[in-house]
Amino acid sequence: MTTETNAKTNAENATTAVYKVTGMTCGHCEGAVREELSALDGVASVAAVADTGLVTVVSAAPLDEEAVRAAVDEAGYELVGRA
Repeated sequence: MTTETNAKTNAENATTAVYKVTGMTCGHCEGAVREELSALDGVASVAAVADTGLVTVVSAAPLDEEAVRAAVDEAGYELVGRA
């Protein structure tokens, strides 16, 4: 299997979850949340938007919500739950 095929297969099997996070007010906040969530095993990408408080996480498999909550807490914000 080529790397390109592997990437495509992984993308097809990816899980996307959207979470509501309170306390983000700027780009620095978005970066802090992105950094902490990106460190979780299996996370491929994170997009955080301070204006809406929404954080979209793409991962290889569904993430444990308590792990997500702990990462958001470590960044200094509060996870409300799935959006």
